[in-house]
Amino acid sequence: MRNTAGFTLIELLMVISVIVLLMALLLPALQRVRKQARAVVCRTNLKQWGTILNIYVEENRARLPTVFDSYLFFRGTFISDEDPNVSGPSNPFDTKKIACCPMAVRPRPRGSKIGSTFEAWVDRYQDPPFRCSYGFNQKLLSFQSIDASTGKLRGLDVFSLTGRAKYPILLDCKVPHAVAMDHQEPPTERHPFGWGAFCMNRHNGYINGLFLDWTVRKIGLKELWTLKWYSDFDTSNP
Repeated sequence: MRNTAGFTLIELLMVISVIVLLMALLLPALQRVRKQARAVVCRTNLKQWGTILNIYVEENRARLPTVFDSYLFFRGTFISDEDPNVSGPSNPFDTKKIACCPMAVRPRPRGSKIGSTFEAWVDRYQDPPFRCSYGFNQKLLSFQSIDASTGKLRGLDVFSLTGRAKYPILLDCKVPHAVAMDHQEPPTERHPFGWGAFCMNRHNGYINGLFLDWTVRKIGLKELWTLKWYSDFDTSNP
């Protein structure tokens, strides 16, 4: 008696072909969903950075930290002995879980300190080396003014600014801090410490950014050109 319950070779090949076809159709959709989920995690990370910066600003008379202390923020130290805004001991906190965008976790090969679109920058002075894929708008952290009561240099007074929702402070970036200049032309990726540090296609035509009102949103690459980076605020800010 012959067993007629089994599959023939042709039927088996047809089933395999259908499965392969379905996988080919589903994989691009799954990839898009995966990238969207990573972008959401990235914005969540930036919201937590916004909470950290807001705490600093609230505790230090509305002042932003200086550019020299940006490394300390990323590594998880609130202030340093050289911080001109405050005096007192450092306040450590954990930043390792929010230091990297999920799209840029691994460092570049061959010991490079600079990141890329899908690679993190590295602080190799730490043991083990510290990895991060966000960077500050350096101009906001570099601005300082003399405090009338103490005569000391202080960071930028956040609460005195109008239109804070238009000032980016922390974004997807290839380096810890970069200078975005006012241009008459759209930014390009050519310079790693200027426009190129922020101008990258990390999230399907966008990057994510934290603004001085502590909101987080995605930023189109062409929109980078229209944001307020530093030249709009009053440089006589006390």
